[in-house]
Amino acid sequence: MVDVVMRVVCISDTHNRHAELQLPEGDVLIHAGDYSVQGHVAETESFLGWFAAQPHQHKIFIAGNHDFIFEKRRKKARAMVPDGVIYLEDEGVTLDGVKFWGSPVTPTFFNWAFNHGPATIGGYWDAIPDDTDVLVTHGPAHGVLDRVLPFGEEVGCPQLRAALDNRLHLRLHVFGHIHESYGQVVDGTLTSVNASFLDHLYHPSNAPVVVTL
Repeated sequence: MVDVVMRVVCISDTHNRHAELQLPEGDVLIHAGDYSVQGHVAETESFLGWFAAQPHQHKIFIAGNHDFIFEKRRKKARAMVPDGVIYLEDEGVTLDGVKFWGSPVTPTFFNWAFNHGPATIGGYWDAIPDDTDVLVTHGPAHGVLDRVLPFGEEVGCPQLRAALDNRLHLRLHVFGHIHESYGQVVDGTLTSVNASFLDHLYHPSNAPVVVTL
């Protein structure tokens, strides 16, 4: 790991309400998926135009389970990503010595995009390099900011949790997906952030989360 000072602004689950965000200053802006409701072309164009216009030096996003265009029309979707914006789909990028990895994959829930069951999802987490500093996934790991209403069931991915506990040594994990579990927790050297902008009623309720590495 490289010793740097980097101000990371984390957002997720904006669902077409991105223009209502007030973003703080930072070096890296991360969107952890579900920028849209159905991943249509018009939704994608609106989000990417807004995202590219933000002043942050580096801008990274992944798709979420609502962002179907990146799963169903991959070539077209990637061609829409503007210069200056980094899209990660089970791949990484190094910025100022900090190693980022992004994945849109979440455990199967009905018939949404990038869903995988227990038999296949572990392969996506195995692909995360051991020396990753910042991991961006759409969904949480099991037991970390993953409780859903009304009963508080923990719905994060157990296999992702195992990778975090047994192999990876992250500095930051950014995700969303479970709107009602917005917030951040620090466990040793790892900061975990559920950056969902909308709450469980799809109201724009939560502020961007800023983490300094």
